[in-house]
Amino acid sequence: MAASKHLKPALFGAALAAAIPLIAHYEGLRTETYLDAVGVLTVCYGHTKNVKPGDTYTVEQCEEKLVADIMSHAADLRACTPSFDSLDAGQKAALVSWTYNIGASAACGSTLVRKLNAGEDGWCDELLRWRYARVVELPGLIKRREEEHRFCTGVSV
Repeated sequence: MAASKHLKPALFGAALAAAIPLIAHYEGLRTETYLDAVGVLTVCYGHTKNVKPGDTYTVEQCEEKLVADIMSHAADLRACTPSFDSLDAGQKAALVSWTYNIGASAACGSTLVRKLNAGEDGWCDELLRWRYARVVELPGLIKRREEEHRFCTGVSV
């Protein structure tokens, strides 16, 4: 995704700025509505809220939706994860990307968040368990979770 005037990563700090290309890469850009891997009507970079069949958007509108969705998911994480703001940039980016993909309800009710909130070591490893869409293991989700795990643990390939 090329940086445009609509994406202002500095406005949300390093962590959320790092989440933009991570999410954009794995979600991909589609300016017309489509059904995702589990049949959810989607548009732009994995945007699903209030999407109707036949909706179309410009690249700039999609980038605006991406930023708004990232901010919304970060706010949801802050609400269920009191330590969110004390995490490092990589951990925040990984959590926001993961939450963007699975939804705030699933994230906030997860073992990962429970372990994080309890201060348990190894909570980043829980990301690797989230590689299924419904009951099907998807290669794209495996790759995404491995990259999110690298962000979370600070371990590079």
